[in-house]
Amino acid sequence: MSLPKLTIGIEEEYQLIDPESRELTSYVQEFLEEGRVVLEDQIKAEFLQSQVEVGSHICHNMKEAREELIRLRRSISDLAESHGLSIAAASTHPFSSWKAQEVTRDQRYAQHLEQMAEVARRLLIFGMHVHIGIEDKELMVDVMDQARYFLPHLLALSTSSPFWHGRDTGLKSYRSIVFEGMPRTGPPPEFDSWGEHQRFVELLVKTGSIQDPTRIWWDIRPHPKFPTLEFRICDICTTVDEAICLASLTLAIVGKLIRLRQANQSWRRYSHHLIEENKWRAVRYGIDGELIDFGRQEPVPTRQLLLELLELVDDVVDELDVRDEIDYVHTLLQIGTSADRQLEVFRQTGELTAVVDHVVNETMEGCE
Repeated sequence: MSLPKLTIGIEEEYQLIDPESRELTSYVQEFLEEGRVVLEDQIKAEFLQSQVEVGSHICHNMKEAREELIRLRRSISDLAESHGLSIAAASTHPFSSWKAQEVTRDQRYAQHLEQMAEVARRLLIFGMHVHIGIEDKELMVDVMDQARYFLPHLLALSTSSPFWHGRDTGLKSYRSIVFEGMPRTGPPPEFDSWGEHQRFVELLVKTGSIQDPTRIWWDIRPHPKFPTLEFRICDICTTVDEAICLASLTLAIVGKLIRLRQANQSWRRYSHHLIEENKWRAVRYGIDGELIDFGRQEPVPTRQLLLELLELVDDVVDELDVRDEIDYVHTLLQIGTSADRQLEVFRQTGELTAVVDHVVNETMEGCE
């Protein structure tokens, strides 16, 4: 039985950089309208004015997704350059402080700040969200429940935030730590059906806990407005190649779980706390640590588990036409993630400004 048609969408949040100081600059509202002339609704402001978000069109294969990502990065970079700025794709800035950032002037963000106070102000972080289109709501929830297991694997491979406020944090994804200060984050709870999920959301709205379902920020969630399963776990990938690799691996995981369901099988579900344990390991060590293999009940090198994941999804990658894109995992295991490469630049130069320059250059790599 063939897989259903699965669409792909990618959202990315970029840093706006002053090329002279290498600091973040609160500038997005200055050129947002100009950007909408070119990108229409594909560009939008984020909570802080030093951030700009783009979203791809609906893509029907990963070749389209790559073309979209290149076009969007090039468009935002050209727009930024016309205002004397650069863009960078990393989930934290090496030394800029959240205290110096201006909040975007928008009623939604004003409400967000009023509700979350200092927790929201600290959100000087940047992510990548991968949307996989699934029309069947019951299938979507079933895939979400099983895919939770693989969230730490995806995070480990995408890490790009080792620095915070001028310090080497010792972590590969400090973005994850900052974001977990918010409520309704982390791996989602398990739901037996779409109806159970909806009742959970409706209760939060009814009790005034949230205004609408967009205020649920789990690492993976049914998107509140679109028929997509949204993977929010990843740090933003610095290069297009690794972003497409991570999106392809996400697509393959979804395809594999659907294939198992077609055979009346499923991936074993594990408790929220066990998944959180593996997530912490990914946050701390990236691909250089160990994750717990719950079946073996022992820690296994993350690199080994990533290779085993490639074997697991191998029977769907050709049908999804993502073999070449997923093979880039082997390259990342050799050269390291963005976090690893940033740390190497800092070890060689001792300069965080050099790290910024490195990220800026890699962000546009392959976008010529």
